[in-house]
Amino acid sequence: MNIGIDKIGFFAPHLYVETKDLAVKRGVEPEKFTIGIGQEKMAVAPTSQDAVTLAANAALSILTEEDKQAIDYVIFATESGVDHSKAASTYIHNLLGLPSYTRAVEMKQACYSATAGLQAARGHIALNPDSKVLVLASDISRYGLNTAGEITQGAGAVAFVVAKEPKILSIEPTSVYKTEEAMDFWRPLYSETAFVQGKFSVDQYINFFLDLLERYNEKTNRSLKDFDALLFHLPYTKMGLKALRKSVEAAELEDQERLLNGFDISKYYNAIVGNIYTGSLYLSLVSLLENSQTLEAGDRIGLFSYGSGSVGEFFTGVLVPGYEQYLNTDHHTAMLKNRTALTVEEYEQIFEEKLPVGEKDYTVDTTKDPAPFVFTGVTEHMRQYKRQA
Repeated sequence: MNIGIDKIGFFAPHLYVETKDLAVKRGVEPEKFTIGIGQEKMAVAPTSQDAVTLAANAALSILTEEDKQAIDYVIFATESGVDHSKAASTYIHNLLGLPSYTRAVEMKQACYSATAGLQAARGHIALNPDSKVLVLASDISRYGLNTAGEITQGAGAVAFVVAKEPKILSIEPTSVYKTEEAMDFWRPLYSETAFVQGKFSVDQYINFFLDLLERYNEKTNRSLKDFDALLFHLPYTKMGLKALRKSVEAAELEDQERLLNGFDISKYYNAIVGNIYTGSLYLSLVSLLENSQTLEAGDRIGLFSYGSGSVGEFFTGVLVPGYEQYLNTDHHTAMLKNRTALTVEEYEQIFEEKLPVGEKDYTVDTTKDPAPFVFTGVTEHMRQYKRQA
């Protein structure tokens, strides 16, 4: 029985800032951000959007009523959780109107946890072949104004359905994974922004990829020739490119060109949305599927998932015949086209709009947010959400 991704979609807030404008405001050459980091636009989440609403909006765009009735497991992967105890997946379950007899959990391991969710979903489908699993990867990346990490911010969510005999990508059974305790990136409970050791983080990421790729090749007797594309977790697009270049240094020119060209296509959405943590790898997958002109059914795609701290995994998927018919390209294109560009001053104002802490009641202005699902505030310390479209 084949198990894999049956549907996939993403959502980004309706606001963004041009990285070249941010560079000018910060007194650096725009090319440092657009080429050196590889980011063109950075999605900005208003206070009416959080990890829950981003995920709900992503899922809404791909689910039919038939899908909803078949889903009996919701896995929410995030490092932007809204509660220390209550899983964000329970809000999603309610907002989407999923069946009562559903398992709903939240997973955390930095940017890796959506892959943990995918693998858990595969196991569930193997035991329950007629069910479907909804996996959500949703985050808002914040490093602070005028910080080294500011350019690697972003906001968004990816939602995908895991099922038997998938219509898009069949996940192959062999994967390799690794854990190594490391303080390359972390966010203590008392901090609203993350801490990162930049060079160490890049080194850890690249070393994990090279190690896992070699281990995978040893287990499967495959090489770079067997991959039609390699995808990466992309906190910023240049990071994945560095890892890919390291892996193809000794490869034949044909393999280098194929994999580098594929990477250029896969990074497109990430470059104009920004860092969405748990969803970054899967946003890259959507970008490749929706923008490539050369992919064919049967092509093998390698995927490198990484979460600081550190956990990494390399696994593969094979494209299913007719996968193009089940993509949501037109919806995504329209969503990105209809976004509103902010000035740097407007972006800074939104960034500094902090929600009240410890207050049992407050209201959030949602009148300017066109998204279907919005966060409306808190009543008696309970978060409130609504569907407005």
